Amino acid sequence: MRTYLLIATALTAVAGATPAMADDIKIKPLIDARLRYEHVEQAPLARDADAITARIRAGFEAKLSDFSFLAEAEGTLAINEQYNSGLNGKTAYPLVGDPENVELNRLQLQYRGIPKTVVTVGRQLINLDDQRFVGAAAWRDNEQTFDAARVEWSGVKNLKADITYAWSDRTIWGVDGGNKFGPARLGVISGDNVFANLAFTTKIGTLTAFAYLVDQDEIPVLGNSSQSYGGRFAGAHPFSKTVKVTYAASFATQSDYHRNPNTYSSNYYAGEVGLGVKAFTVAAGLEILGADKGVALTSFQTPLATLHKFNGWADKFLVTPPNGLRDAYGSVGYGWKKALGFDAIGVTAIYHRFGSDRLGQRYGSEIDTQLSIKKGKYTALLKYAQYDAHSFATDTKKLWASLEWVF
Repeated sequence: MRTYLLIATALTAVAGATPAMADDIKIKPLIDARLRYEHVEQAPLARDADAITARIRAGFEAKLSDFSFLAEAEGTLAINEQYNSGLNGKTAYPLVGDPENVELNRLQLQYRGIPKTVVTVGRQLINLDDQRFVGAAAWRDNEQTFDAARVEWSGVKNLKADITYAWSDRTIWGVDGGNKFGPARLGVISGDNVFANLAFTTKIGTLTAFAYLVDQDEIPVLGNSSQSYGGRFAGAHPFSKTVKVTYAASFATQSDYHRNPNTYSSNYYAGEVGLGVKAFTVAAGLEILGADKGVALTSFQTPLATLHKFNGWADKFLVTPPNGLRDAYGSVGYGWKKALGFDAIGVTAIYHRFGSDRLGQRYGSEIDTQLSIKKGKYTALLKYAQYDAHSFATDTKKLWASLEWVF
């Protein structure tokens, strides 16, 4: 309700514009449609999941002078529902987190009338840095949005401040989300969240200091409330027109926050180095989500992240295990432009080796591969993940095939 009141007040002011100004309103349609097949084999479940879903987001953005207003609806249809959506009660199947859903995805008002400043109020997407702490989770059919007020300021050369107050998290579980079928799958989580970034850009990379205060008020997710403070440095150095090295390093410390019933402290470390030679890339990295007591939810957690991007596409580590997580990984990739009649073709392969942060446990390993093809407004994707368990979770294989069209 707070979102609608703020936007309604601002729109009332805009509505008072003169007829001449009204003639200058520019309207841009927004359409994003995706058809996807997901197959999951997961031990020890006897049944395999076969999910065919169709998702469409449709809306518009209207711009007038320094104001822009964006409204977007989102709907997901399960064409074949032989899977556990998390909400449909089909627990004999593996989980595929794409429940049927129709909802308001975004409703925001943006103002750019202050020099070097962008103010956005309403239900919006927020992707910060590499999305390790805050992201839209766009891999799922129903992406994550926030009811929030955000200010982005770049009034000093090479310096950018980005501050958000979010009072509601609209999760991937959609309008029917709830805790009825086991683990917390709430559609709406309220709280006083604060996301603050200060980024300074240099010739060799961008140094970012951040503070993320995650406040989740609903009882099933109180243990996700945390305060994280840290920094990140990421950049690239070209040796020639065809050869460059990339690098990134992050550190953060996290502890309990607000009404979290747990008392804990843990650290986060991440480092990656990569080499690009023309269209060929290779990279290696290590990510550590630390542990404190070895008790659930006392290890480093990032519940608002775009989690599918990290720690393997099989999604076995969406919640950090009690003893923490060490993810050592390597990747190779190659991309073609204007090849075989397509605009772009890309292939990627990643290997992960997972272990604990404490007690020296070996969790398992994973291989991820992907082929993407782009032609005009269409993108086709074929993707595969195989997790081989040693002491954590169970063997899992996932296969995706999708076609997306963006207007």
